[in-house]
Amino acid sequence: MRGNEQNILLTGGHAATTGLAVIEEIKKRFPEAKISWIGSKSVISGSGATSIEYKIYPSLGVKFFALTAGKLQTKFTRYTIPLLLMIPVGFIQAFSLLLKIKPRVILSFGGFSSFPVIFWGFLFGIPVILHEQTVAAGRAAIASSYFVKKIALGRDESQKYFPKGKTVVTGNPLSEGILSIKPKIALNNTKTILVMGGSRGSEFINEEIFRIIPKLLAKYKIIHITGERDFEKYKNYQNKNYQVISFVDPREMPEYYKKADLIIARSGANTVSEILYLKIPTIFIPLPRTFMNEQYKNAKYAEEFGIARVMPETEVNPESLLSEVEKIFSGWKNIVSSIEKKQSPDTGAAKRVTDIIEEYI
Repeated sequence: MRGNEQNILLTGGHAATTGLAVIEEIKKRFPEAKISWIGSKSVISGSGATSIEYKIYPSLGVKFFALTAGKLQTKFTRYTIPLLLMIPVGFIQAFSLLLKIKPRVILSFGGFSSFPVIFWGFLFGIPVILHEQTVAAGRAAIASSYFVKKIALGRDESQKYFPKGKTVVTGNPLSEGILSIKPKIALNNTKTILVMGGSRGSEFINEEIFRIIPKLLAKYKIIHITGERDFEKYKNYQNKNYQVISFVDPREMPEYYKKADLIIARSGANTVSEILYLKIPTIFIPLPRTFMNEQYKNAKYAEEFGIARVMPETEVNPESLLSEVEKIFSGWKNIVSSIEKKQSPDTGAAKRVTDIIEEYI
């Protein structure tokens, strides 16, 4: 089955900002293209929090199709059995959606919701491209790699996880909003710390930051993106120097980056890519228990680039976190000047990924 050459299907999870960058480039290059996205409506089972793809892609003219995809969990929870039982449901839904959409080409950004789409795409003879953002590789990406035509990698280090001959290093696509920002060369009059835990927020980072908020506010402004789950806990504590936000549309994120002198964050691949480009000094607290320890590897990549410090959760306490903040601010100018001429590996990545799409349409 080969669909209309103007039908482009994207799929995946936890890659909303990367997807946004590619969508922007597709729209410029193929103005008549019909773009669809198959993915999960929720970010975490039972949380009620909805995915960024579900929230924003329809406003970009991208048709969103929700997939009830199951997954294999790394630890047993009350959702483990229901998620296992959902796996065949996801395959049935993906089969039906591909017959409906009839895409010419499929681009996957990985994640458990993408695998059924890739599997049926392969059987239907639709060219499938996989993009892997991390320094390591995700389970779904590794499993999918045998069913795809081409694998675009964010980092050269990931090549060892995939079949030889299929990979090309493209970097991680950055949105037009991110690319429009010039790296900061001077501190704000009141130094500002941006705290964020990825699209879903981080309970661990939220709690650790809140323990030292009084001491931080004695010197700094804080912008705290808590995630939807934790927003109610912290919203009543905000004041003129402590701004609490539940969720930020990726298209608005550049405005928050512009205000930040220091970032404290998880080290998802997309966050790391944006910070490498913007060259904002950052403390990364990697999410533990990720497959192949990918968040730690992402963070170490940024540390070796020269823009970040890595603090595993086991090393984080009020004293150590305050000390690291003070250390970075005291050496802020040296950090920024030392990487001023370094080139982000992600500059031009959206164009390179779209070049691959163009090969198949």
